[in-house]
Amino acid sequence: MAPRLLSFGLLLVSYAVALNSLATVPTVSASTSNSSTVVTSSTSASTSGVATSASYLATETGPLTLPISQYSFTPFPTPTLAPEPPIFPATDPLYPPPVSADPTVVPDFAPAWAVAYAKAASMISNFTIEQKVNITTGVGWTNGLCVGNTAPVGNFPGLCLQDSPLGVRDTDLVTSFPAGITTASTWNRALMRARGLAIGQENRMKGVNVALGPMMNMGRIAQGGRNWEGFGADPFLSGEAAYETILGLQAGGVQATAKHYINNEQEWKRTQESSNVDDRTEHEIYAHPFMRAVMAGVSSVMCSYNLVNDTYACNNNKTLTDMMKREFGFQGFIQSDWSATMNTLSAVAGLDLTMPGDITMGSGTTYFGQNLTDFVMNGTVSTQRLDDMATRIIAAWYFLHQDEGYPNVSVSSFDLYNPLNQEVNAQSDHYLIVREIGAAGTVLLKNEGALPLDKPKSIVLVGSDAAPPASGPNEYTDQGGDPSGILAMGWGSGTDNFTYLISPYEAIQARARVDQTSVFWNFDDWDLASAGNSVIGMAVAIVFVNSDSGEGYITVDGNAGDRQNLTAWHQGDQLILAVAAQNNNTIVVTNSVGPLIIEPWVDHPNVTAIVWANLGGNEAGNAITDILYGAWNPSGKLPYTIAKSPADYPAQLVTGGTAADILSINYTEGLFIDYRWFDAQNITPRYEFGFGLSYTTFEYSNLSITTIDPADSAQMDLIQNWEDGGATPIAEGSTTALWLPSMCKTLVLYTVARHVLPPVILLPKSFTIVLQIPQLYIHHPPSVGEPPSVLKGFTNVEVSPGQTASASITLSRYDLSIWDVVRQGWAKPEGTITFSVGASSRDFRLNGTIPS
Repeated sequence: MAPRLLSFGLLLVSYAVALNSLATVPTVSASTSNSSTVVTSSTSASTSGVATSASYLATETGPLTLPISQYSFTPFPTPTLAPEPPIFPATDPLYPPPVSADPTVVPDFAPAWAVAYAKAASMISNFTIEQKVNITTGVGWTNGLCVGNTAPVGNFPGLCLQDSPLGVRDTDLVTSFPAGITTASTWNRALMRARGLAIGQENRMKGVNVALGPMMNMGRIAQGGRNWEGFGADPFLSGEAAYETILGLQAGGVQATAKHYINNEQEWKRTQESSNVDDRTEHEIYAHPFMRAVMAGVSSVMCSYNLVNDTYACNNNKTLTDMMKREFGFQGFIQSDWSATMNTLSAVAGLDLTMPGDITMGSGTTYFGQNLTDFVMNGTVSTQRLDDMATRIIAAWYFLHQDEGYPNVSVSSFDLYNPLNQEVNAQSDHYLIVREIGAAGTVLLKNEGALPLDKPKSIVLVGSDAAPPASGPNEYTDQGGDPSGILAMGWGSGTDNFTYLISPYEAIQARARVDQTSVFWNFDDWDLASAGNSVIGMAVAIVFVNSDSGEGYITVDGNAGDRQNLTAWHQGDQLILAVAAQNNNTIVVTNSVGPLIIEPWVDHPNVTAIVWANLGGNEAGNAITDILYGAWNPSGKLPYTIAKSPADYPAQLVTGGTAADILSINYTEGLFIDYRWFDAQNITPRYEFGFGLSYTTFEYSNLSITTIDPADSAQMDLIQNWEDGGATPIAEGSTTALWLPSMCKTLVLYTVARHVLPPVILLPKSFTIVLQIPQLYIHHPPSVGEPPSVLKGFTNVEVSPGQTASASITLSRYDLSIWDVVRQGWAKPEGTITFSVGASSRDFRLNGTIPS
């Protein structure tokens, strides 16, 4: 098997022929607004501050693509390794293993895929070439109820594909969940899973077959427009969040989509930029969350708009076929981002489904359809490859049991006033999950005794971010405008429509009624004198500021998706300083899509607390209030670094270029993304990755480490090879094979909760249980070129006040491996591997050595 697979892989990656460059048309992502033109909204958002972009002349000469030829094809086999319960149990996607703070079970989806493949192969056995091609080709933009649709073929009813990563888009009576960045800030696998399950259930109730999420691109650039949709700036944290989200989504009955594959880390010229990434960095950083998605049994992967090393991502056989399908053993189908298919030979490179079907939105033309039919008929694309494409798409449908009484579609994406959108109320009691994640994902950055609030006599709320939006929660299409009230999600196709939105103004007033507190407010961001005067004599002044971003098809006050700078909008820095000048108990609450530079006011003596609330969804105001009053003891941790200067970050936004240029975006920082760069360069951040305070202090002690002996396995030879310094073989599923992610070391530690502040709790949670999130960082030998510290584990510990609780973090062979570019496999590096456990990437409490 291995030699055949190797030769196939080499055939696909050996091309380097540049044909005439295809005309590139600016496009919009999956399910944008009905118009593909740029939308400009408002001019009030601040764009002042230090610029954090780098302008380069284009150096790419044009995309590489496959030459016209005849391409034979042999499909990869479905995995045949026998399940080994309880560690490697056969798993149906509707019934994943229970969530665990220290997961040790590796679900085996291979038997379920094998059954699904057999059913799909049987279904298409009598289909014509045209019918099979129709399965692989969307019906075109606006030609169906959903943002993406495929037509019925035989007994296959076709698919409804719908955004977004935080809820069901373009319909009514659905929940607006906290954004991905908020969810990552919980560092809590149970909440990640619960959110995924709830989103999956709502998609199924609305008849959606394929949910277009989660998004798992890395927060490489602090200004990146869509960072808020994803899970932060570390591959391990992003991977765990993606894994749990997908297990939850598919347990809810909907097919999940891992997107955007791969290296789509900025919005500017996303269809005309080449992300140039070395092999080791690609594997260890950017591909890792997608690998974890495959391990979660994800049904679909969406390839991205950009080029990867001079080849469009949806035409890149190295990333699509050799990495995703061969190395990761992906069994589902690869779909394009909307109009990201660049030619018909993308089918040879590994693309299975073109979305929404037309070359550009509404063009009525397609690279698949008749063009693909002709290529199959003349032998350019083999019939075996077409069968593989159709089989993968239908198998994913069977894999999620969508052939068994699946609900009809009750979404009308292109007619929002269609009564169909209100036929099904999918919300259930999911507001409870929204509120809990909103609180758990809020990070307490500073607290000088100001919090939690204890029945203050008076409070003044300052800043528009405390208020409800002036014209309702959905005042802009796709949230694409300058927010007039609280910011609870970014803009673009990663949004949905709020059914309702609770602002801090409403939530704090409700609490003030109970406490008999006098509440005042001033929502004018621009009258600094009035803001300063309004806080004089108040017991507490709370200033609310925000910073927004989104997808590049919408421009808001010059921010074309990506942020132009890292300052708070609406002159937020000046607003905070004006309030702090007049009130010695100023609390700052920030709703932001990502990091901000907060140096102008962070050390101001009158700024007594900073609450980093991220993007909270429907219940944003209630979640913030839960933190302010102690109904939830803060447990959130930063999923990225907050720097002192924009220049401290290792990568900057690349701008410039003419309409015809393809920009070079060189990932020269390599493995040193976010905190890894700060550590390696000895740069002191304002707040480090993983940082977050609590109303409780914790002590760590009694660390022990245990080696887990491998059970009898058919892969003992591979385990021994790894132990002896060998690399994983070049074979199908080599990165996700059982032995590599199986656990080999367990670390046990004890956590003590001390100094609990007096409870002033309204809700029943109180401080009887407090959460702490120990984080484990690996330190590789300097000779192997890894960053000083690399996150490889975290867990959640529930501790009663004054009590001790034990926790464990289990490591796998994969966690201890690095990517060997010569041997093209994962290998254990030579030398001693040490580790640290602590409360952040720079707050280590315990240290140890990994036994050899």
